[in-house]
Amino acid sequence: MSANASPTGQMPTETTAPVKNDAVRDSAFLRACRREPVPHTPVWFMRQAGRSLPEYRKVREGIGMLDSCMRPDLVAEITLQPVRRHRVDAAIYFSDIVVPLKAIGIDLDIKPGIGPVVEQPIRTRADLARLRDLTPEDVSYVTEAIGMLTRELGPTPLIGFAGAPFTLASYLIEGGPSRTYENAKAMMYGDPELWADLLDRLAGITAAFLKVQIEAGASAVQLFDSWAGALAPADYRCSVLPASAKVFDAVAGYGVPRIHFGVGTGELLKPMAEAGADVVGVDWRVPMDEAARRVGPGKALQGNLDPTVLFAGPEAVETKAQEVLDAATGLEGHIFNLGHGVMPSTDADALTRLVEYVHTRTAR
Repeated sequence: MSANASPTGQMPTETTAPVKNDAVRDSAFLRACRREPVPHTPVWFMRQAGRSLPEYRKVREGIGMLDSCMRPDLVAEITLQPVRRHRVDAAIYFSDIVVPLKAIGIDLDIKPGIGPVVEQPIRTRADLARLRDLTPEDVSYVTEAIGMLTRELGPTPLIGFAGAPFTLASYLIEGGPSRTYENAKAMMYGDPELWADLLDRLAGITAAFLKVQIEAGASAVQLFDSWAGALAPADYRCSVLPASAKVFDAVAGYGVPRIHFGVGTGELLKPMAEAGADVVGVDWRVPMDEAARRVGPGKALQGNLDPTVLFAGPEAVETKAQEVLDAATGLEGHIFNLGHGVMPSTDADALTRLVEYVHTRTAR
């Protein structure tokens, strides 16, 4: 494979990303993604905009989750809230991984206390016809919101995101969240051709959604494969990696950093890195130095404080955060994050103190 070829052997499409201002390009977050020297270890948190913030609960009052994701003014406000409060080094676009599915007409809703629920699960080849291509017009509110955000964020980068094909397929096939994924795995093992076609179609939808965000002004993108940890490495390589690689290939030409993250994926770190991301997210189960060994050279790493540590008090938070920083010493690039998302009952002030601690301890 040539040095410029993708993991699937295809050459990335040449595209042009919107011109970012020099301050964004030179931000600590983007420098760390590119494995360049940084003034301090950059920090952001998955689910940093959400229920842990009283200002979020106030603006979301009486508004459904999916409706919130489709109102540009509300999306912009929610995305900016943790930047104002915590002084994190990057914002992440406020949305949900099922938004592109809703945008193409899939009948689903996000039920409080449950999560995404699909009215008619996809289980047969005939069902694939319901997964049409995503167009920019389907998500025009995304373009509008990101335009508003890039004007407000100034030197702070904006991360776009999407759900990975496997995780989206799991929701679509199961009809909602699952602990066992029996229907999804039954299709993967029992009808591998249908499974491959489903993931390939989802890869196209996901890539289109990320392209909209990048072309509107996102400075980086993260692919969430939240449920990939349910897979054995051999199954991941054979049945999931090709679709994720297709997504990363599709946006490679924009030149923005690409992040790959999953939960419980310690045994999958190497193949997930091979899918084509520039940065690999690590949950709290694997120390950063060991994660670097598994991933191999040429990638930045992101993570990986256990989110529950934030309930333990300031001294314990600092001790555990320092352990993460110590394990990350000498990495080619490190972005401090939690090993999963911020839990809803987390004290917002604990996050603010954590950002300050990491910035202060790593100042160069």
